[in-house]
Amino acid sequence: MTYVVAEPCVKCKYTDCVDVCPVDCFREGVNFLVIHPDECIDCGACVPECPTEAIFSEDDLPEKWSEYLELNARLAEEWPEIDEKKDPLDDADEWKDVADKRAELSEEPFAG
Repeated sequence: MTYVVAEPCVKCKYTDCVDVCPVDCFREGVNFLVIHPDECIDCGACVPECPTEAIFSEDDLPEKWSEYLELNARLAEEWPEIDEKKDPLDDADEWKDVADKRAELSEEPFAG
């Protein structure tokens, strides 16, 4: 089992979850985070830290976000590791409670 970042993270990218991860399994895109499934140790420390409630165990991932399991695995192979907390995106608070954000997800890796 692994943990999965789902749609509520899109356009927010709060990194409170990254700060508590003991194995640095998060990867960073320009407006989204993913969890590398082969590096996640299934500790769940990240789940209560997410302000948008975007992190789920793969067994508890809502059906409406099932594509995020594959998306996390694929993008984790392409995106750079993030291992420390950063400021969220400038307009994260505006996007935090927006539903249906899949079209806003960029698959571009974070480039610094």
